[in-house]
Amino acid sequence: MRGNWRTGIVIDGHGTVSQRRAQNCETTLRFNMRLSILALLLLSCSAVADSTAFVNVNVISMEDDSVSAAQTVIVEEGRIVTVGPVQTTPVPKDSRTVDGTDRYLVPGLAEMHAHLASANSGSLERTIDLFVANGVTTMRGMLGHPSHLKLRDDIARHDVIAPRLVTSGPSLNGNSVSGAADAREKVRRQQAAGYDFLKLHTGLSRSEFDAIAREAATLGIPYAGHVSVSVGLNDALAAPMATIDHLDGYMAAMLPASDDGAGGFGGFFGVLLADAVDTSLIHELANLTADSGVANVPTQSLFEGVVSKVPPEDLARRPEMAYVPASTVDNWVRSKSQLQAEDWDQGVADRAIAIRRELLRALHDAGATLLLGSDAPQVFNVPGFSIHRELEILVEAGFSPYQALSMGTSAVGDFLGLRIGRVAVGYEADLLLVDDNPLESIGYLRRLHGVMLRGHWVPAEERARLLAKHRRAL
Repeated sequence: MRGNWRTGIVIDGHGTVSQRRAQNCETTLRFNMRLSILALLLLSCSAVADSTAFVNVNVISMEDDSVSAAQTVIVEEGRIVTVGPVQTTPVPKDSRTVDGTDRYLVPGLAEMHAHLASANSGSLERTIDLFVANGVTTMRGMLGHPSHLKLRDDIARHDVIAPRLVTSGPSLNGNSVSGAADAREKVRRQQAAGYDFLKLHTGLSRSEFDAIAREAATLGIPYAGHVSVSVGLNDALAAPMATIDHLDGYMAAMLPASDDGAGGFGGFFGVLLADAVDTSLIHELANLTADSGVANVPTQSLFEGVVSKVPPEDLARRPEMAYVPASTVDNWVRSKSQLQAEDWDQGVADRAIAIRRELLRALHDAGATLLLGSDAPQVFNVPGFSIHRELEILVEAGFSPYQALSMGTSAVGDFLGLRIGRVAVGYEADLLLVDDNPLESIGYLRRLHGVMLRGHWVPAEERARLLAKHRRAL
């Protein structure tokens, strides 16, 4: 676990299995009464098995890029307890059995730049359902709300079937923070409230950022997100931030020394700077990032969706747009159309995409940590679906399917210091059963047969129900 990251998530409960199941049933009923918008996500206690066995399955452990054929994987109480050859691994009596023949078992995916509505919002259920249906088993909430603290704990106790939640507090930015003293006070309040980390947006003064960094270091709470113009990439790395999201600040850091950067960060994550930057600095910045220990969450699907030459009307016709309100899609179309018409030349935008892809490869080659995140829900990024598009873009950018998949599985577990992201004994049972080998084509990861969240099995028919519940006619 990184020295500048910690999480207060409690995964395991106490007591016997029967006691826990009885307690979960009681808590489920109470929760259903308190929070009706999540009623369909509640744990069905009668459906819980003490153990689940995936029999005769091909295992992609993510320890390396190999596939172990004809394995039996046994899950008990939400953890993987056995991985062994099907011929010699007995299946416990009364286990639920899942036929893995010709299928592949891989770790669940993380969405490391997610946005969740408050717990009293009607959109929260849709976001969570779409994450689950698309194989997201961990989500890092990047714009926290007080209600997320209880939601996080309910998920950890298995009262709510949803991806594990790591949550920030409300945004610290140029509008929400007023001076260094206020910055320190907000850090103290968010740490005391129990948030896992602090979310930074732009607009912070240098004194405010420094106050946040010092107070956060004293209290042991990490901070992540955007790089304010007053700070710049080099000082954000030196601080250090836990993650930089959207590759924010890298374009500005590649401006020649003769450019004073007075124009700020050049539009949408530096797109307007693409013709001015010195790309020979990419490898120097990649090495500096690796040395700092700061991770990056690129959200390349967001960037490319906004600035690419693909017409917004074409993006609006993507199949996943059926899972968000038509009014939202219309707003996304207007936003992209306005930006393309007013803000940049398409040649500059295409160059910005290429520079970011080169930067991603350089960061990987330097040994810097890259974590999977798409920023969903956001412009043309539908929860769950967009994480698969992020993976596909990473492969288009030159990563192997294994390298891209690592960013959303084993790398996330290592970063958070949790036993997730691998199919191995002792790891939490966040698992995806897919019909084809995603190491051959990352697109095969969309062919989900079922999802397991900390031992709770969501079979194909339940996935279909989750999707159908939110699909509108196009």
